[in-house]
Order: sequence, then structure tokens, then C-alpha cells
Amino acid sequence: MNPLFIVVACAVLASLVALHWYVWRRLVRDTTRPGSLVRRVATVLVVLGPVLFIGAFATGRSGLPFVVKQIVAWPGYLWGAVFLYLLLALLAGELVRPLLLRMRAPGERGREAGGAEPAGPAESAEPSAPADTTGTGTSSADEPAGTGAPTGTATGGCAVAEPATATAPSAPAPPAPPAGTLPPGDPDPKPRPTPSRRLFVSRIVGGTAAAVALGTVGAGTYGVLRGPRLKHVTVPLAKLPRAAHGYRIAVVSDVHLGPILGRGHTQRIVDTINSAQPDLVAVVGDLVDGSVAELGHAAEPLAQLRARDGSYFVTGNHEYFSGAAEWVDHVRELGLRPLENARVEKAGFDLAGVNDVAGESYGQGPDFVRALGDRDRGRASVLLAHQPIVIDEAVEHGVDLQLSGHTHGGQLWPGNLIAGLANPTVEGLERYGDTQLYVSRGAGAWGPPVRVGAPSDITIVQLAAKRS
Repeated sequence: MNPLFIVVACAVLASLVALHWYVWRRLVRDTTRPGSLVRRVATVLVVLGPVLFIGAFATGRSGLPFVVKQIVAWPGYLWGAVFLYLLLALLAGELVRPLLLRMRAPGERGREAGGAEPAGPAESAEPSAPADTTGTGTSSADEPAGTGAPTGTATGGCAVAEPATATAPSAPAPPAPPAGTLPPGDPDPKPRPTPSRRLFVSRIVGGTAAAVALGTVGAGTYGVLRGPRLKHVTVPLAKLPRAAHGYRIAVVSDVHLGPILGRGHTQRIVDTINSAQPDLVAVVGDLVDGSVAELGHAAEPLAQLRARDGSYFVTGNHEYFSGAAEWVDHVRELGLRPLENARVEKAGFDLAGVNDVAGESYGQGPDFVRALGDRDRGRASVLLAHQPIVIDEAVEHGVDLQLSGHTHGGQLWPGNLIAGLANPTVEGLERYGDTQLYVSRGAGAWGPPVRVGAPSDITIVQLAAKRS
């Protein structure tokens, strides 16, 4: 095995463990009591989640029964999405945690600042004994012994003074300050929050993070399972004749049929496309994540596609992970025409298709010369190519419009930032010289059946003649 691969794999695994430990610490350890049932159950879930997540990827391309892949895929992939947004929400919580810890309820401020409750009003001094008006030198009968003036004995009418021997009582010792606070009078510029305060803040931050993560993933899952929505884009082409003005191409990419998205998802896509009544359907790769034996039944609704000029298909990188030759034959049986480095002439423009760049490892990579080399460059041309990165070859060969997918629009925010590092365009329409590139966000999802910030779509691309 390649040593570099081992190093990278170990680094990824170590990072995954460290990040899960952080999530467990903030979400479980800091919010639950030691030894409690809640802590035990939550710990098991945090440990089991990444195991299922790795298992979902590992079994996807294994020879295990398809039903096993389905059982592992749902919880494993969903945990991946939940963990991502738990991590992001908890990291955001680190920004507000210090502020919450500094906040004090009115009753806490006095106790935590001085270590004791605020002192009450001062007690009045003890009243003095009444003055002796008898001249006898004796104290009042009500005066406690040892607390009044010095006493004496009368001897022949003269008072003999005796020295006072009583001492004043010692003042009571001040109460000890509560644990965790400083004694009165000691400055404390940063009073430490009590353990109960820390627990309260941890539960607020952790509970909010969990709610945000689950809500985000729930909404994103619903968006995928309900099916893609139609999106309309008009693309002017300088060479398009007026007779072809308004020509409509339904672009669908990245369906990703697999252990999670199956026949029902395909049917929703077909119904959505047929409702738009396009002139042509273009399936631009990554139709499946599995073999024909596993997913051939799930792809069968594609035979119901209806378009005046037919339906066309080019391979994506995932077809080469799933047996591209068998899938090319299968989609042909379903009525789609594969364009394997080939071109067909339509009324008003040329439609070409190239294999995905992943096919180079199988001797079946893109061949632009074969697909476009001998065409009349005076005619408008539309190229079907799964990955946007081949736009430079499209520009070189005078393509007017390239239709691609592959990026999913990022699928899970902030994945769009990462996708932007590897692709010239992540989604939408952009111009490169005289060539325009349109990238669809895709109609399915890879890995977690979740989309956040990049809803799935089927795009109706309407060609427009500038001279019209």
C-alpha cells in the first residue's frame, strides 16, 4: 500500500477522533452528570456515529448484499451531516460562551463579588447604665456584674474602691466566605462563575447547537427526498439560427441512485422533466452509485422520459466506480442515447458529448478531437461534459455552451467554498472567452441525503438567437 496514502488516512482518522472528542466534551461531558444514564447513552451515540459513517463509505463499494448497504447508509450518512452542523454550531457557541458566563442574575452579583450577602443595617450601641444618684457608689441592681463601674464597700461611710477585674467579651469571629469566592475586601476583577453557572451555560449552548444541527439536517433531508425543482435559464448563442430560437434542453445531473435514493426518486425526476415538455433531455453524468445488478430496477423510470428530440447521456466519475460499460448499455436499453466522445446534428446546432475525465484510468477518457474536431465551426455547438474542469478544452475547440454538473453546488454549506477551489464554476452560468459554461446543482445527493444552501434542481436551458 502507498505509504503516503497511509499517512493521509492516519491524519484524517486522528482529526476525526479529535473533533468527535470535542463534540462529546461540549455536548455530553459539560452538560450531564457523571455516571448518569443520559451521559452513558449520549456517549454511546457519539462513539457509534463515526463508526457507522465510516462503515457507510466502506460498504458502498464492497461486495456486501445491497440490503446491508442500505441499513448502514441511512444512519451513517445522516450522522455525517448532523456532526458537521453540530461542530459548526458548537464552534459558534464558543464565541458567546464567555459572554454568558460573565452575565449575572441580580441575586448573584452581591454574593459573587464580595463572597457574602450584603450587610444589613448596623446595630445600635448598648445603652449605658443609669447614673448613680445615691452617692453610695453602688451600681444598679439590673446591671450585670462585672460590666458596670468599679464597686466598693462602705466602711464608715467611705467607699473603698476596688479595682475592676472583669474584661470585655471578645467580638465574634466573622463567618467564612462561601467556597469559590474571595474574602470581603479582596479585589476580584474577574469573579469566577460557580459550577452551577457553568452547567447552565453549557446546557444552553449545547442545547442550542443540537437544535440548530437537527433542524438544519431535517430541512435539508426533506429538500432532497421531495425531489428537485425546475429552474429556468436563458442562454443567448451568437451562432444559433432564428429557427432554433427558444429551443429547450432539460439538464439533469448527479442523480446518484444508490442505497438511499432509489426508484421513487427516479420517478419524481422523470415526472418533473416531462411536466416541462422540453425539446431534448441531457443527463450529464453521475446517475448511479452502484452496479446495474443493484440499481438497474431503480433506473427503469428513465424509459418514460418524453422529449421531441430524445434523451442523451454522458458518463460521470461515479459511473466508472460502478461499471461504466454496463451502465452505458443499460441506459441505451432504457431509450437514452449515450454520447461517448460523439456528436449529433440538431436543427440549428451540434450536440456533442465527451466521457468523464475519470475514464482516463480505464482507457475511456474524454476525446475532444473525436467529438468536435471535424465539425463546422460556423454552427452553434452545445457540449455535454460532466465536470466543469474541461472548460479549457471546450474553449479551445470553439464550443458555444458547455453543460455540466459534478459540483452539487457544494451540497452542504460551506462545501461550496471547497468546491470552488477545485472547479472553475460551482453553479450557474459563466462565460469563458467565447464559451459559456452552465453548471447544474444536480438532482440528487452524494453521501448524506441532505442539501444545505444548494437545493437540488433540474434546469431548463432555453437557447436564444441573438439575431432574433
